[in-house]
Amino acid sequence: MSDAAELIEGQDAFVALMERLAGEPLVAVDTEAASFHRHRDRVYLLQLSSRTETAIVDPLAVADMAPFGALLADPAVEIVFHDADYDLRLLDLEYGLRARNLFDTRIAAQLLNEPGIGLAALLEKYLGVKLDKKFQRADWSARPLSAEMLAYAASDTHYLASLRDILEAELERRGRLSWAREEFVLLEQTRWNAEPNGEPPYLRMKGAKLLKGRPLAALRELFTWRDELASRLDRAAFRIMNNEPMLGVARALPTDTVALRALPGIGPDLVERRGRDILAAVQRALALPESALPRIERPPRRPPDLEVDARIERLKAARNALAADPRFELPPGVLCPNGTLEAIARANPQSPEDLAQVAGIRKWQVNAIGAELLGASAAPAAPPVRNPGTP
Repeated sequence: MSDAAELIEGQDAFVALMERLAGEPLVAVDTEAASFHRHRDRVYLLQLSSRTETAIVDPLAVADMAPFGALLADPAVEIVFHDADYDLRLLDLEYGLRARNLFDTRIAAQLLNEPGIGLAALLEKYLGVKLDKKFQRADWSARPLSAEMLAYAASDTHYLASLRDILEAELERRGRLSWAREEFVLLEQTRWNAEPNGEPPYLRMKGAKLLKGRPLAALRELFTWRDELASRLDRAAFRIMNNEPMLGVARALPTDTVALRALPGIGPDLVERRGRDILAAVQRALALPESALPRIERPPRRPPDLEVDARIERLKAARNALAADPRFELPPGVLCPNGTLEAIARANPQSPEDLAQVAGIRKWQVNAIGAELLGASAAPAAPPVRNPGTP
């Protein structure tokens, strides 16, 4: 980067920046959080680039982010992200801000079947820019931020407009710009959701649902203790205790420090600093009456439906063949995810209009591969009955 990015550290300078950007047709946006270091997900840095300037905003020094919300919501300004999902969730969580008129270079790259869809790979391929990954896990909550860290942060948006232009032109050339536009509109609905499907966070740990009874209760107690302590210290939860040792404690239910020390992943330092709290969490689980033990409510299994299963297999085979077809050359999951194929199999649509009503299907998928999906979903014709006397 040739020009140093302006650092915005006050409300007046922030408002002036928003006024300048409000007149731009395009603004590239990125955020920096510190989930590797802090317990609370929040925006610790905001990077913004028009086609003519790049600025870095310290949101900790800005009292009112409403002008940025107005910029994001302005349909006359295209907002460019690379991999917008987490940024949009974080902006919703922190400020209740929503974006319109989006362009996501990661989604564009996926629809072009780019072998590398990370920002660094794309910038190197198309613009010859090599991003330094030195600060990928930097603590963006620390202040002051070094000049080197600020330069790294600015590079995430400084080149996005140029990359966007290249990818848009290629999407247009390959007849896929409308596909991307549909995905971008759906992206506008992205919201923060701390507990998807209403499931408590401890059950989303890998291996948690293999536990039952008191081990599951112990995991719940340990998770609650760790989460409360991490919140109080504002420290990433894994820095209190990693998931694997926590699952090991839940399985083993140790009742003293000797048993605790013997478990894999439990070092002497953890026992010294947190051993008493860990054992107390286990004791709380052991003291629970049977009626208070957690139980995983599992949805009832669907009864076997051989016709649906057969449709799913036919749809997957057709999708996989289309994904490899020179007309598409896309990863199968990008062309049409398995979840959408299963929804099609259960709905058993009989027409393009029916197919367009299936949950999760995109208009571009109906237009591009709808006929093949309907053909695969339909039951194969029965072989003709031959007359035994016919040679």
